[in-house]
Amino acid sequence: MMLYESTRGKGDVIPSAEAIKKGIASDGGLYVPEGFVRLSMDEIKALVPMSYQERAKYILRGYLDDFTQEELADCVDKAYNTRKFSSADIAPVVLMNSSLNILELWHGPTCAFKDMALQILPHFLVKAMRKTGEKDEIVILVATSGDTGKAALEGFADVEGTRIIVFYPDGGVSEVQKRQMVTQEGGNVLVFGVEGNFDDTQTGVKQIFTDESLIKVMAEKGLKFSSANSINWGRLVPQIVYYFSAYADMVKQGRISFGEKINFVVPTGNFGNILAGYYAMRMGLPVNRMVCASNDNKVLTDFIHSGVYDRRRDFVRTISPSMDILISSNLERLLYELSGRDPERVSDWMARLRNEGYYDIGPSALRLLNEHFWGGWSSQEETLKTIECVYDEYGYVCDTHTAVGIDVYDKYVITTGDLTPTVMVSTASPFKFNASVCKALSMDDSDDEFELLKKLSEKTGLPIPEGLKGLEDKPVRHGRVCRRDEMKNVVMEALGL
Repeated sequence: MMLYESTRGKGDVIPSAEAIKKGIASDGGLYVPEGFVRLSMDEIKALVPMSYQERAKYILRGYLDDFTQEELADCVDKAYNTRKFSSADIAPVVLMNSSLNILELWHGPTCAFKDMALQILPHFLVKAMRKTGEKDEIVILVATSGDTGKAALEGFADVEGTRIIVFYPDGGVSEVQKRQMVTQEGGNVLVFGVEGNFDDTQTGVKQIFTDESLIKVMAEKGLKFSSANSINWGRLVPQIVYYFSAYADMVKQGRISFGEKINFVVPTGNFGNILAGYYAMRMGLPVNRMVCASNDNKVLTDFIHSGVYDRRRDFVRTISPSMDILISSNLERLLYELSGRDPERVSDWMARLRNEGYYDIGPSALRLLNEHFWGGWSSQEETLKTIECVYDEYGYVCDTHTAVGIDVYDKYVITTGDLTPTVMVSTASPFKFNASVCKALSMDDSDDEFELLKKLSEKTGLPIPEGLKGLEDKPVRHGRVCRRDEMKNVVMEALGL
């Protein structure tokens, strides 16, 4: 059986159902599998003729082997279907030019890549609760930079045996993202704004997670925390699937020969999305390089080039807000691999980050990092110019996060000369960040994002996604904003403690 251990070495070693239910280890570390599932080239080739759903069932079973095949099939079929996704391919790969392809991960109900994991996580969790004999009610606690919040709310709304509380940085998400969250229906959902940025919000949630006095009070009331953030293994493991699926589709469509290596370019702030690609590579997927794309908050770019992770810098609110992050939670899982799975070194680095604001992984770990990763960043001006150029040259409309990735890809090619076939991981619909997209396309200026949805649709001929239609007319159900130091009290009040 595949077991899971904490990156900090003091948590219990447990099966996947328990790891998914708990979300975060008791020592504050993240759960990782004891080893990588390895797929042979024949097994990877077998994925080529399969549907997305069949590929998901095939890949997930190695990591979730305490779930039956029937249970996994039920989770996959409920998550990935044409009632939820606007594309029958679920995650289609679109040809941009001879070397660049776009993996569109935003055809789900909230128009962002988080749907790829958060449509299936609630089904994992419900089955994990039954499997482990859990009697307590699970409280899902989420910090979001925009997309995770709505995707989690959509996935967990009215799911039996759960409640979900989402915190977002007030003023740090787009108006469309905010409206998606504050209008959310469901008897078990609550949403709060937080004064401050995403790092403030995320730190506050982490502190609540590990607050022993609160955990004790909750236990007395039959309540237990879990996470829908990318720190939960149940969030990360479904993301591995679309890397294999993209490769299989590239082969199927004749864009590469089977066995040929490809690059992936991933716009990321919290590092979970690109980490899933690294896991796919360690499982045997033919990957040449993972290109990590950042915006002005380029803490990951600097880390990949120097081996020093330093959050002691100004936080910048940008037009790609889902990447406005200075503390990349999921990087801890990669650090575990770079350290030779040494929990003491990881714990030391995390303590240094918390207490001093930085850590240095040293030359040997940096060499390992640079074997697989390249980092670059795009300014807001470059991001807008990229949206304009891509539309003018290819007639393709991309959002601000995808544009960051495309600009960084251009810089990667210029710097390295590497023309390996590449998949750009597109993380959001352009309609989700329509104000910036419209600005880039020199359209009428307006402060009303909902009016701009219509104008963008008229200009491009693309339909407004179902998940974004009529948002401005829905009643606001969750209007409260709190300070970071009030977050614990807000949770206690929400739970009646």
